[in-house]
Amino acid sequence: MNGILTKSLREQVYEYLKNLISKNGIKSGDYININDLSDKLGVSKTPLRDALLQLEIDGFVKILPRKGILVNKLTMEDIKNIYEIIGALECSVLSALDGILKSSDIKKMKKFNENMKEALERGDFDEYYKNNLKFHNTYLNLSQNNQLKKYVDTLKQRLYDFPPNKRYVAEWEINSTKEHDKIIEYLEKGDFEDSGNFIKDVHWSFEVQRKYIELYYFKGEK
Repeated sequence: MNGILTKSLREQVYEYLKNLISKNGIKSGDYININDLSDKLGVSKTPLRDALLQLEIDGFVKILPRKGILVNKLTMEDIKNIYEIIGALECSVLSALDGILKSSDIKKMKKFNENMKEALERGDFDEYYKNNLKFHNTYLNLSQNNQLKKYVDTLKQRLYDFPPNKRYVAEWEINSTKEHDKIIEYLEKGDFEDSGNFIKDVHWSFEVQRKYIELYYFKGEK
């Protein structure tokens, strides 16, 4: 386990476990044996327990007494709740950008969205995803609320990285870039409240996006 030296052992273990789950080294529904993991990593159980507690707080696992640590499955209800939370938080950030957002920020958002469109034409989902995050982070990073930014980032990891799902839903990805265009249009006009409402009521609306969510996460499941 090669962690960044500035990080605590607990943080290194946390990142290792989350990465392992993300890459399906540990699958949804699996149990993590803390004794086996302690031996494998060569670390004591204290930082391991601390890391697992944080993973439980962040929604990645569930600690069950006398059973072990269960890797959570991302359910439809989880996704619904996550969409509602992210929508509300991003709405609050966008609505408060008056006097903060610069033309250079909008220019960046346009560039990231164009990169997304180009990535779709190439079928490069990874590049699409990276630029999608950059698009949203452009305005999120203007917020002074670091706790909000950290929480949104963790929730997006739950959606996109846990468990990983590279299923391509062309119509959804294309619609997403069109919705980004609409957000940019509102911001260019200085309609910050409308941009916030749009991201909450459309872009991060579970009901609006439901058919795509079902295709992306649950296609083929009964």
